[in-house]
Amino acid sequence: MGVVLNHPSDVLVSDAAPPLAELAAADDVVYVGGPVEQHAIVVLADFADPGRAGVLVTGSVGFLPGEIEDPAELGELRACRVFAGYAGWAPGQLEAELEESAWIVATVRPGDVFCDDPDGLWSAVLRRRGGRDAMLAVFPADPRVN
Repeated sequence: MGVVLNHPSDVLVSDAAPPLAELAAADDVVYVGGPVEQHAIVVLADFADPGRAGVLVTGSVGFLPGEIEDPAELGELRACRVFAGYAGWAPGQLEAELEESAWIVATVRPGDVFCDDPDGLWSAVLRRRGGRDAMLAVFPADPRVN
């Protein structure tokens, strides 16, 4: 399972998922996490105590546990991002796509998850990888307008 990190919606967390509003800033929007189960909510957070994460992704960043009785049990969250839906693959599908070089694979950094410039994230990650990938960073979003 994964989430798309750079697709914010126009919907506030407080409107879409009121129980999560206390975890997010007042003006935080829900991100479109992917095409699978778009009514499901997935939350990534930067945990002061990573042991409280449901599943760790990188460093102290992880998914919230599936069931939370009291948000205080999560401890301090340094950042939080709410996603509607997620990306998913059938058994063996992702492995086959990776084998075909259908994906550009990059190591995630905590700053990627909570970046302030989602429109620039793709280019920033490509530049960070360097080489041919860095060249892709300057391509227009729609190459037909080049």
